[in-house]
Amino acid sequence: MIVAVDVGNMNIIIGFFDGENLVNKCRLSTAVNDSAEEYAIKFNSIFEICKINTADIDGSVLSSVVPPLNRTISKALMLITGKMPIVVGPGVKTGLNIKINNPAELGADMVVGAVAGIAKYPCPQIIFDLGTATTASVIDKNGCFVGCAILCGVKTALNALASSTAQLPQIEIAAPENAIGTNTIDSMRSGTVFGTAAMIDGLIKRFESELGEKATVIVTGGLGRVIADNCESDIIVDRHLLIDGLRIIYEKNN
Repeated sequence: MIVAVDVGNMNIIIGFFDGENLVNKCRLSTAVNDSAEEYAIKFNSIFEICKINTADIDGSVLSSVVPPLNRTISKALMLITGKMPIVVGPGVKTGLNIKINNPAELGADMVVGAVAGIAKYPCPQIIFDLGTATTASVIDKNGCFVGCAILCGVKTALNALASSTAQLPQIEIAAPENAIGTNTIDSMRSGTVFGTAAMIDGLIKRFESELGEKATVIVTGGLGRVIADNCESDIIVDRHLLIDGLRIIYEKNN
């Protein structure tokens, strides 16, 4: 069994794999100031909740968009499993051909998502990851990562809107019945859900125009389903894309 850990700006996703089978998946809040020992305590609690025996762990793999936590969480995993994790970055085999100006700039999350996308779905592909930031990765018909777009995340934008305006409240992200809102909450929901869906549809059209062909479109991230359900494009929702990518990278390096 292996442990796959995806460290995001707001949340840490922990997946347990028995072969290719995802046995369980849990979520922690990202805490930049926690020590390795504090994270080890949290991980140990997750293992107990998921009824995972540390003696059954063959290894672990880690990707992170929070560089200060790389060493901290690596040490925490070492304390719990007795083995240092594979950390996605320079020197780690991914099999991904990155054709951008500076491949070193590409975030580990986008690398992991692309590796999983290529393994699971036909190319060319467009992968949207709806997290703290929304990222759109473009993979050509030959399986090469050719570029991306990065924009404000759905919750990030909504939080900024509510905190910067005196009369707009914090709301639950859900689609209203109509695009034309007749009250404040439905108007905000329309802008958030339908506006994001329309933006994704628009980016897909632009990307496919530049690729010169139709692409497989995949959406992942916590809000993937609610946004994808309101897009006009044909979209695959894959909640486990990044965790699957980590498993694939672990296998490539063992």
